[in-house]
Order: sequence, then structure tokens, then C-alpha cells
Amino acid sequence: MPETTPLKDKAACGTKPAPPCTLVIFGAGGDLTKRLLMPSLYNLAGAGLLPEGFSIIGVDHGDGDDQSLRDGLTKTMEEFSKDPSSEFHAASIDAKSWGFIRDRLHYLKGDFEKPETFEAVKAKVKGSAVFYCAVAARFFGTIVDGLGQAGLLRQEGDSFRRVVIEKPFGSDLASARDLNARILKQGDESQFYRIDHFLGKDTVQSIMAFRFANGLLEPVWRREYIDSVQITAAETVGVEERGGFYEPTGALRDMVPNHMFQLLCMVGMEPPNSFDAEAVRTEKAKLAEAVQPIPAEDAVRGQYTAGTSEGRQVAGYRDEPHVAKDSATETYIALKLHIENWRWAGVPFYIRTGKRMTGRRTEIAVLFKPAPFKMFEETPTDDLRPTVMRITIDPDHGISTEYNVKVPGPEMRIGRVRTAFKYDDFFANTPNVGYETLLYDCMIGDATLFQRADNIEAGWAAVDPLLKGWPQANPAPYAAGSAGPKEADDLLARDGRHWLGIDGTTD
Repeated sequence: MPETTPLKDKAACGTKPAPPCTLVIFGAGGDLTKRLLMPSLYNLAGAGLLPEGFSIIGVDHGDGDDQSLRDGLTKTMEEFSKDPSSEFHAASIDAKSWGFIRDRLHYLKGDFEKPETFEAVKAKVKGSAVFYCAVAARFFGTIVDGLGQAGLLRQEGDSFRRVVIEKPFGSDLASARDLNARILKQGDESQFYRIDHFLGKDTVQSIMAFRFANGLLEPVWRREYIDSVQITAAETVGVEERGGFYEPTGALRDMVPNHMFQLLCMVGMEPPNSFDAEAVRTEKAKLAEAVQPIPAEDAVRGQYTAGTSEGRQVAGYRDEPHVAKDSATETYIALKLHIENWRWAGVPFYIRTGKRMTGRRTEIAVLFKPAPFKMFEETPTDDLRPTVMRITIDPDHGISTEYNVKVPGPEMRIGRVRTAFKYDDFFANTPNVGYETLLYDCMIGDATLFQRADNIEAGWAAVDPLLKGWPQANPAPYAAGSAGPKEADDLLARDGRHWLGIDGTTD
């Protein structure tokens, strides 16, 4: 767990503080603001990446004032810092770094659906501003409409006005298109930053550097050499108290068109001409658009039942708070994807994500085609397993490769070895809860790690036929603490393949 002590001032290393601006957070009393935005701003302050001319306005519907907001968030920061399970965990809060944020916090009570709220915001915001929608998805369009109608999205001179929109961005292709059309009536595409916190992780960003900065990889990163790709995002947690959100959403809507497709695009996109935001996002959109619509036979839905997770008995999904007793919502999804382009035609991409699984792991595994077995058929080995490269994103951060070597001795015997590195072994462990880079990039106007409208819609287009054609049968059951339903194993077995272990093993 990274220590959230202040970082060394990065100005000496060439990283400049963001330009002066006001961050307006709609939903200042929500969990996202408390757990992620405030710790991220604290870390940015400790790194010297926030300017003196920085301020924060928290907008919410409850009663309060500047002091109550400051006191409440200070208490929350202290509680999270002492929680070992929190991504924000430290021996203590640095008074200078938190003081920088606390003293710049201001509160505004307002209803997101009333014009006077935005007029009150307008009276307080001068110069550049970032408006953050840390609210339920149903308010995204409403808030952008309010900002536009109040003139808060007009950009004059060198000042900027940008809007950060959280996920889920739509619930299907039609709603995503409608939301894109709605917000683009109020501003230019360049002003809207559709956020995906997966892209804030250094290891996700490093996939591009790993692929494109090493001449060893690019020649073999294609269908002639790669057998298949597996992308996994496994969680040990259940839906906890989020049943009200999760019931109409499910694993597919919650994870696939955004998080999982972002990982897919990182590993599968063509090399951009530069790391310019539009060049990178154009290649991502091309990859997403090449994903073929997914037939029902290439999808498996699962729902966890009671079981043992991390050494304790846990309830099944239908017994969680705010969940229907006959719920047909999936908590697990496995998909087989086909990408129709010159690089990947014929290479299956297998995706799985689920809650209450046997371990916590987010990774991309690239399985290379096996070597011809003929010359080794008389050696003491049952088979030659393929070379496997695993890019691990969570909880560890690193890359490992498994391949075949000769076992020492007089006979030609084949053994299996692994080479690996972890980022923490080579680079300083910096405070990070996943939003620091994204917030900083938005303030400096770098949209590389944010989704463009066409990228969002391409992701929904791939899964939309599946959403419309869900079978009426309940999702396949799997016990909490397991690797998922048997049907997911069958999905790969019919192709003569199997899932890699969520615990990091090949078998």
C-alpha cells in the first residue's frame, strides 16, 4: 500500500504546476469526493503540482458552509489514512499539504436542477475552471445544461472551461449517443473529459511505452505470433451497499464498454504518430470500432451465491442490501471478442470481470503461439506450453513472462521458468489513488487519458446487440470465493484453451 506522504516538489524535475483555476465539484458530499478526489488533490499539493491561484467550490444540496465542509473532509481524510484497506493509507496527514487544500475549500448549497444554483456558481467563478460531475449519472446532462445556459462554458482569452464526466456514460448505445448530443450542444468536444479511473493507473499508461518503446515487441505483436489475449478484472468484494446502483446496471454495463475496453484498446491499438491526445484517441477509436458485435453464444453471465471469501462466510448477491430476491442481474461476465483488422483478425480476445472472486487481480495476458512440438516429442516432457506475457495492473504492478528452457542435466528436458519485474523494485513508490494524473491532465488540457465521444459510442456498439438479446434465464451461479461459473471455463474449452489462474499461475 503506497504511503501518502507528500512527494518531493517535482518542479525541479520539469513538471510544472497546473495553471490557476477553480475546481467546482458537483456532489461535494458524496463518496467519490471523499475517498478519491480529496486524497488525489492532497497528493498533488504535496507534489507541488497545484498553483497558488487554485481554489475549490463544493456544490451539494445539504446545509453547510465553508467551515463545515473543511471540518468534515478533514475528519474523513484522517479516518481514511488510518484504514489499511483504503487506497489512501498513511501514518499521518501532512499538515502543510492538507492545509493547502483545506484553506481553499468553499461550500455552496444548491439544487442541480435549478438555474439559480448555476448563477450562484457563476458569481463565484472567475477565470479558468474545471467542473467535476461527481454525481449520479442521471444528473450529468442536467448539470451540463445548467452550466451552458448560465454561460459558464464560454471561454474567453486564455481562460478555459472544462467539464469532467464520470462513468457510467450512458446505459446502452442509444443513451450514450443521446448524452453526447446533449452535452455537445453546450460546448465543444475539447471541453468534455469523460473520465475512466483505470487510465489513471501508471501501469495502464505504461502499456503504450512498453509496446512502442521496445523494438523487440512490435514485430511479434500481431496475429502471426499471438494465439490469444486474456483480460481479467477480478474483485473479491461484493456489491456491499451499492445494490441500488448495481441492480439495473450489472457487470457488463459497469465494466466492459469503459474499463475493459480501455485495456483492450491499450493492448490492441496501432502505434499513434505521436503521444498527442488526438493521435492516441484516434487509434483507440479505430480499435474499438473494429470489435465485432458479440453474439450471445460468446457471452457468459454469472451471479455469485453464498460462499467463503478471504476466509469469511459471505452472502450471495440476492441476499445483499437493496437487491431483489429473484434478481437476474449478472455480477460476472465473460466474453469472447473478435477484432476485424489486419493486426488481429483471427486472434480471440477473452474478457472476464466479476465480483466475489477467488482473488483480486487486474491484468492483460498475451499468449503466444506454441512452438512446433515435433523435435521435442521424444524428450521427457508432456507438452510445450506457450510463452505467456502478463501485464499486471492490480494489486501488484509489473510484467512477467513465462517460457520454456532446458532443465540442467545430461538429458534434453524442458522446464518452465518465469522472469518478472515489479515497478516498485525500480521506481520510487509515489502516493497515488488513481485520480492524480487525471485531475492534473484535465487542468493542463491534456485529454490523452480521457474518452472521446466516438470511443465511448464504439464500446457501446460492440455490446449493444448483447444487451438487447439477453436470454431470459438467470445468470449461471458461482460460489463466492471461486473463479467464476463453469460456463466461463466452457467458453474457452470449446476453443481448446483455458483461463489463466487468477492467483497468477498459468494453469
